[in-house]
Amino acid sequence: MLEELAKKLTGSLDFIYPDIDTDYLAQQLIKTMGLDKQCHQPGDHQNNWDEADILLITYADSILNHAKPDEKPLQTLYHFLKDKLQDNISAVHILPFFPYSSDDGFSVMDYLAVNESHGEWEDIKRISSEFKFMSDLVINHMSARSRWFDNFKKRIDPGKDYFFEASPDADVNAVVRPRTSPLLNPVQTEDGERYVWCTFSEDQVDLNFKNPKVLLEFVNIIRHYMENGVQIFRLDAVAFLWKEVGTPSIHLQQTHEIIKLLRLLIAHYNPNAVIITETNVPNRENLTYFGNANEAHVIYNFSLPPLLIYTLISGDCRHLKTWLMSMPPAQMGTTYLNFIASHDGVGLRPTDGLLQDQEKNELISTMQQFGGRVAYRRASEGVDKPYEMNISLYDALKGTIEHGPDKWQLQRFVCAHAIMLALEGIPAIYIHSMLGTENDYARMENTGRNRSINRSQWDVGQLEEALANKFSHHSKVFEQLSNLITIRKKQTAFHPNATQFTLHLGLQIFGFWRQSMRREQSIFCIFNVSSETQQIALSDINLIGTDNWTDLISGLEIEDQAGMLTLTPYQALWLSNK
Repeated sequence: MLEELAKKLTGSLDFIYPDIDTDYLAQQLIKTMGLDKQCHQPGDHQNNWDEADILLITYADSILNHAKPDEKPLQTLYHFLKDKLQDNISAVHILPFFPYSSDDGFSVMDYLAVNESHGEWEDIKRISSEFKFMSDLVINHMSARSRWFDNFKKRIDPGKDYFFEASPDADVNAVVRPRTSPLLNPVQTEDGERYVWCTFSEDQVDLNFKNPKVLLEFVNIIRHYMENGVQIFRLDAVAFLWKEVGTPSIHLQQTHEIIKLLRLLIAHYNPNAVIITETNVPNRENLTYFGNANEAHVIYNFSLPPLLIYTLISGDCRHLKTWLMSMPPAQMGTTYLNFIASHDGVGLRPTDGLLQDQEKNELISTMQQFGGRVAYRRASEGVDKPYEMNISLYDALKGTIEHGPDKWQLQRFVCAHAIMLALEGIPAIYIHSMLGTENDYARMENTGRNRSINRSQWDVGQLEEALANKFSHHSKVFEQLSNLITIRKKQTAFHPNATQFTLHLGLQIFGFWRQSMRREQSIFCIFNVSSETQQIALSDINLIGTDNWTDLISGLEIEDQAGMLTLTPYQALWLSNK
């Protein structure tokens, strides 16, 4: 087994590092991962998920216990997960919980330590013993306040050649940027001034994977995470990993080869482990990270959040339907991660080629009307373009483009999740969506960062009080989303790889059909995406006449298949034959 693994690793290494002894490097990688002592054979095209898998996205300190100041946030989070979400979720993604210097965790100072203000590795192990655990591997860049970067400035190892450098005169006009900050930043070192590459910020210095020692360091980090219970790896900003001056420095083939290599190592350590690539780019580019079912097991459906929000605030599903029809079914062993809110803003690049400029402008202006903010990126032509919208999902869906805020906010919000939960793929729910958290202007003003508007911190006592108040929208959101999740987890037609076909039911009614892999269950998913009551002839849905059909959400039984269905504003139907 090890001989075959080494051969596969060398195939990628020969492309990445053509000028070194790749046979020796392959053996170093195997040893660093510990595979020389214990190695497992991963299955071909193995699905490590089913319809019961629901992922929760949260920060370690999204919930705090002010009544117990000695209780660390990871302990508070564990108790909340056990008490309130045990029956809802199967997996939890805790955003970077390491010591950091900026970007709410994504500027990592020490990959092998838990931020002591959050807790310790034992807290991570305890959560991972109850839920599948997803961790970020912040692989593109590291904090300018890290020991490695301090060593870089001192010109000593480890760190001396760990960060990517370029001449200040280098042609970087073609580089794709997600920010407007300078790409190259001067740093004083023991050898004089050097310019380091910073894709995201001056405090987030890009790592130099042209040095194979950096690759070995990250394999050691991955092993450490797996020893502490991490089963799912989110490769943060991985599209920018490999740089070449004079190119866009995004999606380069060396990046894809490194992902293949990491997947091989991780799968041989734990065949049930999963790699997810975080590539907030146009849809066609995003799909390439599946490779030939040999790169990411799962990719984010980055086009879904902006398209679904636009659909529900415009009352028109045309673009959402067009996008859904264009999405290829994921091969066995791969699937999509469906989400409509996260710690980041709502990306606009994934709408390229899907929304017209006027429609993007309508979307942006409506989000601003609902209290949101807009972040910009520096385009290759030297102009700043809207990059993402920063807003809580609950406030993003408080009204429509035409009429502004209205009375349908809760129904619109629940409808959005009913759509997401039914789509092909694994659903991921941001904790602040589960709780119906609104825009946090105070936190945004305190940090000076737009993204903080959707990164609230709840006191657990206040949160429990809000959830216990049946009249609060927090309680209503939690109850209705929990109900949808409970229903979803029992349906084989909602397996992440079950068949999906888009239905054509007009502009105000969005629909698709799911069928289980053994074909024992079909579900017609029908949604009124408008603020007006809609009617649809059951004959247009083409229900199988010999089956009995029931709406899983309301319990409504379809008695007359030649009749009409009436859908109230933003009503969701999951019509099932079992």
